[in-house]
Amino acid sequence: MATSPLAPRPQPLREAVEVSMRRYFEHLDGSEASDLYAMVMAEVEAPLLACVLEHTQGNQTRAANVLGLNRGTLRKKLKHYGLIDSEAP
Repeated sequence: MATSPLAPRPQPLREAVEVSMRRYFEHLDGSEASDLYAMVMAEVEAPLLACVLEHTQGNQTRAANVLGLNRGTLRKKLKHYGLIDSEAP
């Protein structure tokens, strides 16, 4: 599928993260940030897992392969973020 040279290009992920982090710090209004790493990882990891799971049509084995994770690790993360039923085996 060809794209028009005038079509806007998607923003690289790294750049999007940098822009978001700068905005976050600007809005702190002098307050100190804490546990920033965990907050950012949670904000990024949950939608990443959801998108990959959607891409693999719910196939957790394929999703784990795409992500480079062990399937058990993926399942724990999916349960942690409420992306699958925590009662599921």
